Amino acid sequence: MTTLPMPDATTTTPSARPEPRHPDADRLALEHDSRRQPPGHWPAIGSVPVSVLVPVKNEEANIVECLRHMLWASELTIIDSQSKDKTIPLAQAMGADVYQFYLSKEGWPKKRNWALASVPWKHEWVLIIDADEHVTPALAEEIRQVVTGTYRPDPKRAGSGDAYWMNRRLIFMGRWVKGGGYYPSWNIRLFKHRVGRYERIGAAGDTQSGDNEVHEHVVLSTGQAGYLREDFLHYAYPDLYSWVEKHNRYTSWEAHTMESGGGGQVQGRLFGTPIERRRWIKSFTRKLPFRPTMRFIYGYIVKRGFLDGYPGYVICRLMAWYEFMSIAKYRELKYRERQRKEA
Repeated sequence: MTTLPMPDATTTTPSARPEPRHPDADRLALEHDSRRQPPGHWPAIGSVPVSVLVPVKNEEANIVECLRHMLWASELTIIDSQSKDKTIPLAQAMGADVYQFYLSKEGWPKKRNWALASVPWKHEWVLIIDADEHVTPALAEEIRQVVTGTYRPDPKRAGSGDAYWMNRRLIFMGRWVKGGGYYPSWNIRLFKHRVGRYERIGAAGDTQSGDNEVHEHVVLSTGQAGYLREDFLHYAYPDLYSWVEKHNRYTSWEAHTMESGGGGQVQGRLFGTPIERRRWIKSFTRKLPFRPTMRFIYGYIVKRGFLDGYPGYVICRLMAWYEFMSIAKYRELKYRERQRKEA
């Protein structure tokens, strides 16, 4: 990844303060056996000097198991957006500190960037995980080696030593989806918190896409990221309703991004990093006709989504719908803009 100035890198943000402990947290800690790790050979509880950042909103269904897979980390931090369910007491029961985030009218900074700048982190290294993602024992051990300085990376993929790409497996309809363009899925999730910030894409204010960075990617100030060997698991969509609900918001973001012309700091390159290649492909395909149909053909045939059986077929069809809705919402925005000018 190209080294760039970090967004708002010169801005000084006052340190945030965690939420007071919820009255139900102690009871829930006993109820959920908060010191029990999942099966497998894990580093000892609290033994790895890494700070974990988990952005959430109404994640009571996922937060316990997410944090159970992170008990080996010595700092667990939840960044919440005024959850209305039991997310806060459950997170505190599992040993996490909870901070509240409020998105400004300008829509910037979003949740992860605010946390990176505002939370008084105990450790140099930060690991960013979503509530519907699980770290495996093998990945936990690899992260332990990185943050303790004992990791021996592949020399060809070592990077600067300040950040690492992590590969994600999508579990959809009970199955690991390997095709359709969903694997490999590289993201920078482990980095020294002072050297990384998420890019800003566009300047459209509230795009109805939520307050958390989803399509934005980490920009580093010190050099390229290396690559970890082990994967983590993404249980993103417990049912099709949740997929449609999330991607309805994401298509609004896509439309606003196309309308504002914002491409972010990470520029597309065919032979660049995983994200740069993804950006190049998206920029190129936006100019092509019949995008929804081509998206299905690309995922189902070219990227061999058909090998994933019915789940592969469903998700490739859904991604074609995603392309259609993005285009339709973009044209809707342009139509409303013309109406305002003519009024």
